[in-house]
Amino acid sequence: MQLFVLPRSIGGVCDFGYLWALNDNYSTMIESSQVVIEDIVVHHIGSRAEGQPVRYSKSALRLQDEEEVGSVLKTYFFNAFKTEAYFNFIGAEEGAGGLVFNLACEVFDDASKLYNASLQLAELLFEQSNHPKIRGGEFYVALFRNCVVDGEVVDGLGIFKSENKDTFLKVYLKDQNFELGTQEGINIRKLDKGCIVFNTERAQGFKVVMVDNINKGQEARFWKEDFLGLQPREDSYYFTQNYMNACKGFVQDVYNGENQVPKPEQFDFLNRSLDFFDNKGSFNQEDFEREVVRFPEVSEAFADYRNQFEEDNGIPLNDSLIFLKVL
Repeated sequence: MQLFVLPRSIGGVCDFGYLWALNDNYSTMIESSQVVIEDIVVHHIGSRAEGQPVRYSKSALRLQDEEEVGSVLKTYFFNAFKTEAYFNFIGAEEGAGGLVFNLACEVFDDASKLYNASLQLAELLFEQSNHPKIRGGEFYVALFRNCVVDGEVVDGLGIFKSENKDTFLKVYLKDQNFELGTQEGINIRKLDKGCIVFNTERAQGFKVVMVDNINKGQEARFWKEDFLGLQPREDSYYFTQNYMNACKGFVQDVYNGENQVPKPEQFDFLNRSLDFFDNKGSFNQEDFEREVVRFPEVSEAFADYRNQFEEDNGIPLNDSLIFLKVL
């Protein structure tokens, strides 16, 4: 590994966690204010580890107070998607999309098939929930109208699961006295697992958003990959995130104190990277080398790290792409 000592630069100093938490500040391009819930089905997926079965609803759900409950459900379903990270279904472009992709196609083509699709989705999810950390919970399948995605009005198929329950205080009047009690329920600000398939770009595997706020690491793969069959959509957001992760890894693994790089210079490199991604409309490798990397000896080390990053992660880092705003 090449060693290099650089002049101490004076720049804004902040910690790595803050710098790279900025990645989460992309504003969503999904507009849900005019969304209508066309139909919704709720089942209960039991915990396979505890020997619990699936309990199926006999029909679609009828909302008792459509306006109020519908508004709450929209908040619960849509507010969890905070980034512009899109996914699409694996194999769809080759005509080999999985069951979830095929069921989404059926529902978009014929809305009356939503209930039957929900039964198959519930069964598939139960079959894939093999990890002991995966808990049982309510499973929702909903058809949305009037979703606005990147300026396009489309239908959406929502697939959600709630696993956690919160305890709420309940105040009630009894014999002219106020009493306090507790009640278990779902926190509408904490969606556990969810995905929305938008009826656009079908030939490429649709445009999909996905979240899993419960499981991390290996046990989280079942929701995204084993059940939904999703992969990251290779757009500007995807490539930008990969390049930023490469910069972060370079500082952590190479451009560090072990190689005699002062802390302020490490922070300055990350600051310059973020400024570059935020202020440039498009990426050019020569501009990046000149404005961020700057020093020939660092350029050589970064090129080596970038090649290794591509090989280890199976991710090509394009030399030219359009960036989204970071900050």
